[in-house]
Amino acid sequence: MTEARTPAETLTFTSDLGVTKTKRKISSLLILAFFSGVFLAFAAAGSTIASHNLLANPDTFGLGRLLSGLIFASGLMMVVLTGAELFTGNTLILISVYDRKVTVKQMLFNWLMVYIGNFAGGIFIAWLMNLSGAFAANNGLFGAMTIKIAVNKTSLLFHSAFILGILCNWIVCTAIWVSFTSCDITGKIFAILFINALFVITGFEHSIANMYFIPAGIFASGSPDLTILSQISAEQLSGLNWINFFVKNLIPVTLGNIIGGGLMVWTLFWLALKKKSV
Repeated sequence: MTEARTPAETLTFTSDLGVTKTKRKISSLLILAFFSGVFLAFAAAGSTIASHNLLANPDTFGLGRLLSGLIFASGLMMVVLTGAELFTGNTLILISVYDRKVTVKQMLFNWLMVYIGNFAGGIFIAWLMNLSGAFAANNGLFGAMTIKIAVNKTSLLFHSAFILGILCNWIVCTAIWVSFTSCDITGKIFAILFINALFVITGFEHSIANMYFIPAGIFASGSPDLTILSQISAEQLSGLNWINFFVKNLIPVTLGNIIGGGLMVWTLFWLALKKKSV
């Protein structure tokens, strides 16, 4: 096998992969989707614990974002290398639809099942983190930063969350595309590490990552000690709830992620590289 695929070969590989994804049994799809939610939750928790002190200081904020982004990239590495199912990445199935290998109905069903599985994985880890007392790390400062992150995400305007979602999955799916060009693990890891880290560094919004970040903040906000440490006003904390999680973040970010990956990456690459006979 060659070390790298050409862009045309990558397009064919992606199209065939989309077919494989839509042919999985529902049980397998849900399990693999659950794993992706778990992997991104692990990465989110790890990136926060490693960078929370840096993020709290304006002088080291950029360094904190850099560290957070590099650690968070481990989540997508686990997804790609294990073959788990990630909703934002599965916007690639659009290429299979364009090639008439998969129907729109099959694609949408895959997206729905994977989204449910991703959600279960993310919120499960957030619940376990809270149950374990992990948010009390570093005298509660880890939990306080977890709350701050969640508050910031649920305070976004709808159009801001939507646009940040577009920009995020534009980067994530580009990282996936580049990883597909490599036929060895090392190439895939480096492709994901440096590209995927960009969306965290820039503060863009990823719907599946937020299935951990925001529930974790909601759970942590149940501790009065952590809310005091977070230095968030009572008014801001009142906006950190399950309704705002869905309405002000998850819905607009998900829609943005679909456009960012489905239109700006997979559709444009297909239009640029498709065979004339298609």
